[in-house]
Amino acid sequence: MGITKEEIARINELYHKSKAEGLTEAEKEEQRQLRGRYIASVRENLRGQLNNVDIQNPDGSVEHLKDRLKNKKHYGN
Repeated sequence: MGITKEEIARINELYHKSKAEGLTEAEKEEQRQLRGRYIASVRENLRGQLNNVDIQNPDGSVEHLKDRLKNKKHYGN
């Protein structure tokens, strides 16, 4: 899903324009969509990183964070 460098540059461009002179309704909508894509990309990357984290328990056993989170959801915690 990711977001490109060009899209990030456009987000910044729209931000600066909004502060300097304001945005048209079309530009506001574009900004909203780009920000949504950016946030989704950050969440996807974070999930990917967390899914690769292992936790060592006090008893020495190791479990994947991904599995631990699945179990907590299953038990309603």
